[in-house]
Amino acid sequence: MATADSKLGGSEESSLESVRRSEESKLSSWELELPSIQHSLKFVLALKDEFVCPLCRGVVLNPQQNSCGHIFCLLCIQRLLDISSPSSPVCPVDGAVITPSEVFQDNCCKREISSLEVYCTNSPACTSVVTLRHLQHHLRSCQYELLHCSNPSCREVLQRRHLQDHLTHTCPHRLEPCTHCQQPQRLSLIQVHVESSCPKVEVDCPYSCSLKVPRHMLTEHRDSCPELHVDCSYKKFGCSVQGKRGRVKLHEDAAVSHHMLLVLRSNTHLEQQVEVLQETALLRQNEVQTDSVLLAGLQKKIRPLLQHNSSQDHIVSAVQRTLSRQEDVLSTVQLDVQQISRGLGSGLQELEDLRKSLDAVIQKVSAAEALREHMGTLEENLKRQSGLLDIHATQLKGHKQHLQELEATSHNGKLIWKIEDFRNKREAEIKGQPPCLSSVPFHTGPCGYKMASKVYLNGDGDGRGTHLSLYVVLMAGDFDALLPWPFRQTVTLSVLDQSGAGNHQSLSFKPDLTSKSFQRPTDESAGNVAVGFSCFMPLNKLEKPQNAAYVKDDTLFVKVKVDMGGLEQL
Repeated sequence: MATADSKLGGSEESSLESVRRSEESKLSSWELELPSIQHSLKFVLALKDEFVCPLCRGVVLNPQQNSCGHIFCLLCIQRLLDISSPSSPVCPVDGAVITPSEVFQDNCCKREISSLEVYCTNSPACTSVVTLRHLQHHLRSCQYELLHCSNPSCREVLQRRHLQDHLTHTCPHRLEPCTHCQQPQRLSLIQVHVESSCPKVEVDCPYSCSLKVPRHMLTEHRDSCPELHVDCSYKKFGCSVQGKRGRVKLHEDAAVSHHMLLVLRSNTHLEQQVEVLQETALLRQNEVQTDSVLLAGLQKKIRPLLQHNSSQDHIVSAVQRTLSRQEDVLSTVQLDVQQISRGLGSGLQELEDLRKSLDAVIQKVSAAEALREHMGTLEENLKRQSGLLDIHATQLKGHKQHLQELEATSHNGKLIWKIEDFRNKREAEIKGQPPCLSSVPFHTGPCGYKMASKVYLNGDGDGRGTHLSLYVVLMAGDFDALLPWPFRQTVTLSVLDQSGAGNHQSLSFKPDLTSKSFQRPTDESAGNVAVGFSCFMPLNKLEKPQNAAYVKDDTLFVKVKVDMGGLEQL
């Protein structure tokens, strides 16, 4: 046998580990692919015994020679070493002990085996004869090799020569273009596609008109179908006519006078309501003016009291100082009286004088005590007047706020919100105070839904720091018990272009009827969770647009419009 080109290792332990690490690297690509067909190979010439592995009884792949001269496959000798550890493995041919350090790769034998001629594994259909090392290369192009169909869900196994025809013409799972939309579909499902989802197939109108409409245009056809049941467009003014679109159109053309009368009646009612609101606003304004006059009068009354209180503080301080001095004098007098009492006789006159002086001091002390009580009364009056002043100031603030709401409130489902001092408010929002701005409430009618808008000038949620966020919120109103819930009207939010070009930015949404945001607000809460768009408009587009002016004179205009279609006014 030829000498080894390389050893597996320098010791039994290192040899075993080396074989494990180099097992894949020592196998040629053709040797890696042959183990699955190793025992079914048919050689042109009879295989020599020395080329048969004693362990697997197949042709030797990547031959390894042990110390006794026998040849084994690399994988076979590796398995033998693994199952024999830690005991010493023995050769299955002659029982000699195999020393792992003396096992080496026999490259000469490997060259001879790789040059052996074999029949194709697909013989006798294929008559090719190739060398062992070229067998796998041949099988990758052999027309008789069995292959699986590559179409999903197909389990057919065919010879390579028949595969292309199967893929193209006979496979029931191949892709074919739909005759209507030309999109590739699986052949077995193409009929289902045509019957249920193909957008180009013409189907009968679902509203029973005589037209056939492409499936993808059904929504557009609905807006013009004459058989669709609709309400009269003057329903919001009181017309109750319903029916097919064609008949309703004839009704609208024929009942113009009646509709104009309904519109006139509605306008008259709105004018009356506006007059009532104006009268209410005027009364509120008069109340505010009256409260202002009353507040001015109270301020005038309190000012002298405050001044008097200040002067009385000075008087009390002076009296307290005088009282302290008199107490010192009284102590001195008492000492003198004690001395005089011990010396009676000639000092009786002096004792009488001292008694008079003591009576005068006592009168001064009584006067100081009375003054102190008067100061306490003045302080109580001052506190009472201050409390009344605070109550009137709070009432005045509430009246002013209510008056502002009355002046700004609309009842037609629209809100135009003017946001001034835009940049300072945005800077304040970036710093977290306040987190957002809220508009005054507006209504969908005199007895309609109460709503308000909220805006985050520096963005909210996903739009924080990059977008303007715009929302609308349902609030508890006076007529909620009479209104239909949940809220169903489409809402459009807009940022208005102030350049005159009319490039307003608008987004609309339809209410999710299962969301709590569109249910009736509870009395305990100020309103429902706001709904809208966290990424309504990029901030760079807002402040530096190309063909518009959204922020002008540091002012932004926001518009909210509620679709009043189908909403019956109370």
